Amino acid sequence: MRHITLIFILFFLINGCASKKTTLSQASKSNTVITSEDDEFGDEFGDETAEVFDPLEGYNRVMTNINDKVYIYAFNPLSEGYAFIVPQPARKGISNAFHNLKFPIRFVNNLLQFKIDSSIKELGRFMINSTVGIAGLFDVAKAGGIEPQEEDFGQTLGYYGVGSGFPIVLPFLGPSNLRDTIGFAADVAIAPTTNASLKYQIPDNTEKSLGLSSAYYLNKNSLHPGKYENLKKDAIDVYTFFRDSYEQKRLKEIEE
Repeated sequence: MRHITLIFILFFLINGCASKKTTLSQASKSNTVITSEDDEFGDEFGDETAEVFDPLEGYNRVMTNINDKVYIYAFNPLSEGYAFIVPQPARKGISNAFHNLKFPIRFVNNLLQFKIDSSIKELGRFMINSTVGIAGLFDVAKAGGIEPQEEDFGQTLGYYGVGSGFPIVLPFLGPSNLRDTIGFAADVAIAPTTNASLKYQIPDNTEKSLGLSSAYYLNKNSLHPGKYENLKKDAIDVYTFFRDSYEQKRLKEIEE
């Protein structure tokens, strides 16, 4: 499978990072509280000052600014146009279908964390939604009380005690860290919506893979208009706010 060698090399770099630290800006703190299951960021911060190893801060700030401009001036208008053309029920169905397709990520990572009951629930959800739910367009399983068991490879690494490493802002995708970047590569390698030469994967080349990924994020963003703007509106320092919010969210997800 592609990327495996890179994944293991980076895996051992996480805990070998130097201990250089920078103090978080007080500006990163916000009174915004995030509660929705689809939210990309965590709960509000306390009053204490934490320290973060952030050797890529210069790059991360530049990429945060680039991502912000791309979102505001390109991605957001495209999402609004898409939402105008495609009715909300159809966009919700597309979102359900994408979520159903990504079943292998949740199933495998629940197994890796020995969450057998959650793995069985995910398998049941996939079978129900793929049949009764018409290829996943309708989340029949959730309506019947079987909730999705969200797990990814970054959470699996955290489950086994792997530290987050240093923050990394990914182009277009936003805040992450070294551990979760490795995890993301592993998830991409097994996702049916990407091309890694696995028989069950839909795209057979990089272009189709990028097309499906773009459609996924465009559709997802269209279902949450104004969310990004609401998240950052009270942040004095957008980079540190998103960086710290992301770490809070991931810590909570790993502990659950």
